[in-house]
Amino acid sequence: MTHPETPSVRKTVSTQVVAVTVYSNQALVTRRGVVSLTGAERELVINSLPVTLETDSVRVGGTGTVGVRLLGVSSDRIYTTEPVAERVAQLNRQIQQIEAEKRNLQAQIDALALQARFIEGLREKTEEPFAQSLSRKNLSLSETLDFLNFLGSQYSEYAIASGDYRTQQQELDKQLQALHATLHNIQTPHPKESFTLVVGIEVVGEGEFELEVSYIVNRASWTPLYDLRVDSTNQTVNLSYLAEVTQNTGEDWLDVALTLSTAKPGLGTLPPKLEPWYIDTLRSRTLQRALPRPSLPTIAAAPAEAMFPQDEEDLANEALIPAENMGAFVSKEGSVVTFKLNGSGNIPSDGAPHKITIFNDDYPCSFDYVAMPRLVSFAYLQANVTNSSDGATLLPGKANIFRDHVFVGTTRLENIAPGQEFILNLGIDEGLKIEHSLVERQVDKKIIVNQRRTTYAYRVIITNLLNQEVNLKLTEQLPVSRNEQIKVRLTRIQPQIQLGEMGILEWELSVLPQERREINYQFTIEHPPELTVVGLDI
Repeated sequence: MTHPETPSVRKTVSTQVVAVTVYSNQALVTRRGVVSLTGAERELVINSLPVTLETDSVRVGGTGTVGVRLLGVSSDRIYTTEPVAERVAQLNRQIQQIEAEKRNLQAQIDALALQARFIEGLREKTEEPFAQSLSRKNLSLSETLDFLNFLGSQYSEYAIASGDYRTQQQELDKQLQALHATLHNIQTPHPKESFTLVVGIEVVGEGEFELEVSYIVNRASWTPLYDLRVDSTNQTVNLSYLAEVTQNTGEDWLDVALTLSTAKPGLGTLPPKLEPWYIDTLRSRTLQRALPRPSLPTIAAAPAEAMFPQDEEDLANEALIPAENMGAFVSKEGSVVTFKLNGSGNIPSDGAPHKITIFNDDYPCSFDYVAMPRLVSFAYLQANVTNSSDGATLLPGKANIFRDHVFVGTTRLENIAPGQEFILNLGIDEGLKIEHSLVERQVDKKIIVNQRRTTYAYRVIITNLLNQEVNLKLTEQLPVSRNEQIKVRLTRIQPQIQLGEMGILEWELSVLPQERREINYQFTIEHPPELTVVGLDI
């Protein structure tokens, strides 16, 4: 589509990005620009919009001191070639400078070669006179050695210097190769693609008008990221709620009002439609390697449209979010969570992740220990944290865990609603000492009713080396028989608890500071003597 550039009819509006809402895989961009209208204009033009723009998502509006009716909006795909003369001249100057340095190095190498040939000639001419002088004892041995050392040192000096110059030449060759490649790419035409938006208008007078345009762009996303710092002394968890924003949309977001949202605008409003799920015989399936899956419908975006006010003064006007000192305003509507960040956001279009703090807060927590002595002789510390009932939903994301300023590791938080409790695993705590030992393994010598009986007894000793009382959940297990001829029976246990499913034994203990606790349990395994039992590697 082409439009004649008539100043009295068409006017270009210079706009800048003022607000961005980032979704999981897209972003809603808002631009604004002020233009002076004379009343003769029929079109407003916005140039150089990125090719990641979804044209069907464009919306326009505005306010001003003059009545303006927005009639419609259209888009043109523009191909332009950037001016390269200045860049070409700069590259040519760099190439000439490096070639001059190469010539200078070559002159140095040639001079060294000339000196080396002179020394070589001197050696050849003095070889016979030296031999005669030595035989006649006209030269001393020390004088001869001095001359030989002179020749050797000169050769060595020339060789080293020449090698250094050649190395510098190789480096310059690499630079020249890169500059020539860049020059070739610049001189090869690469049209730059962009969008131009044309807004049809009716103007009733003369005055200022602020045009606002919004559109969806692709290649933008954000993911939650957390830093969780546990303070064991104060029993608190400091949670830093971060966002990792990535965008490669083709336009930088500088000094914008940034909002993060969990909405998914690209999925449309209609539920998916099930297609027939076909099955067939093996013969037919060899022709079609896989069964067709139920497919999602193609979702068409809403058609582009402008805002149509009922009269000249009924124009759209969107209020800006008031700035605050820190943190973010969190809102939730249904399952959609929105974070309106206070202050200005700066996210360049470089495809790199940029971290932004949503908020930072302290949460009280309590600590529990868990131990499985049969597997490991250590206790693991867990923090029980409750999200604030009036706090923000913690979305699924990676979390870095620090315990008393020491990095413990990473975990993944699932969706945690306000008021919901969650557990942080903080790794091994050597403040609890766990000892696990087999104290008895006795095979009955008498076979009773054609059954062999073996008794196993275990002891677990827990020592609290900390200066505070701790809660410990200790888990042990008995073997579980998969054969009806093998019987497992728990015969003794202290402290007394109920045997759980799949042979699980769980004790909930409170261990005082410096206290030593002991757990004992015993079980028997009975089976026919001729039956070999496997899996008793205990």
